[in-house]
Amino acid sequence: MHPAEPYGLPGAVEAHPDIDRLGAGCRVSESVTVMRGPGKPDRGIWLGDGVMLFRDVRLVIGSLDENPEADLRLGNRVVVNVGCYLSGEGGLTIEDDVLIAPHVKILSAGHVIDGHHAAIARNPLTYGRIRIGAGAWIGAGAIVLEGVTVGQGAVVGAGAVVTGDVPEFAIVVGNPARYVRHRKGFEPSEQPAR
Repeated sequence: MHPAEPYGLPGAVEAHPDIDRLGAGCRVSESVTVMRGPGKPDRGIWLGDGVMLFRDVRLVIGSLDENPEADLRLGNRVVVNVGCYLSGEGGLTIEDDVLIAPHVKILSAGHVIDGHHAAIARNPLTYGRIRIGAGAWIGAGAIVLEGVTVGQGAVVGAGAVVTGDVPEFAIVVGNPARYVRHRKGFEPSEQPAR
C-alpha cells in the first residue's frame, strides 16, 4: 500500500493534471489513470465536492473533437471504488451521492458491428450518453451500456449488465438486467411491467 493512502483511502488532492475541475475535498488515488484529448472550455472531466476515486480507476473521454457530447461529470460526494472504468466518450453524468462499487464498467461508447469492415476495431464508434441519478448504487462488477439512464435512488445488482433504462428507486439484477422490485418505502403508485 502506498504511504500516501493509509487504510486504502485515496489521498486528498487540490489538482490533477488530467482532470479539468476538482471540487473541494476530493480524494484521488495516485493510480487513477485518464485517457483523453485536449479539453474544451465547456467540456472535459469535472468532479464535484467530496468525490473519492479509489485505486486503479480509469477515466476515459477520448477526443472531444470526435463527439460533441463527450464529457465526464461526477457530482458531489460520488464514490468510485477500486478498478472501475468510466467512459465519457459518449457523455457521462453521475449525479450527487452515487456509490459505484468495485470493478464497475460504465461504457458510453461502442463499435458498429454490421455493414462495414470485417475487423470490428476498424469500424466507426457508436455513442450514447449515460446518466446515473442521485443516490443510486451500482453494485460490484456491474456493466452499464451506452445510452442508459439509471434513475435516482436505483440499485443495480452486482454483476448485472444494464442495457436499458432503470426507473427511479428500482432494483435490477442479472444479465441482461431485469426489474425485481422497488426499494421499500419508495414504491411508485403504479408498478412497471415485468
